[in-house]
Amino acid sequence: MPRFSTTTALAGAAAAFLLAAGAPVAGAVSGEAAEPHVVTYDASQAEEFQGAVDEAAQVWNGQLSNVKLEKASDGQADLTVLADDNWPRAQTDSLGVGTVWIGRAAVEEGHHIPRITTHEIGHILGLPDDRTGVCADLMSGASAGTGCKNNLPNPDEKAEVDENFAQGAVIQPRLFTEEPVLAAG
Repeated sequence: MPRFSTTTALAGAAAAFLLAAGAPVAGAVSGEAAEPHVVTYDASQAEEFQGAVDEAAQVWNGQLSNVKLEKASDGQADLTVLADDNWPRAQTDSLGVGTVWIGRAAVEEGHHIPRITTHEIGHILGLPDDRTGVCADLMSGASAGTGCKNNLPNPDEKAEVDENFAQGAVIQPRLFTEEPVLAAG
């Protein structure tokens, strides 16, 4: 949740009163935006994917207004990122809280590590899979194929995440798996 204190509330109320009375207030900005929601992450168990997790956090931070990903510094994290030999997946517990596994099976198949990582974190930020097969859609995941190197959310995906955090969206616990479904043969 955004950091908020009684001091901040009182200062805001005083500034609003002074502005309403027509008095100039030093440092007051009209339409000042609220602090972004901070989602802390721990990639210490992501093994060889730690750098990709940090890169994905930077990608999301450069795209969003209402949420910011930060490395956890106290051993407690909203998001834990792990590495394993299966397919990538994400377990959401609530908005901004969950576990991501960067699975080596998709990497071995040739999927782009930065795209995998940014996509899986997208689930924790409230985005579902859409499997459009379109590379420009980050949440199309593996359906875009191994040639897709896009690790940026599209405008609709960015807007949905910002709205999720602005509105305090409630997301249900869910496991998102990326393993492709094989056609019955």
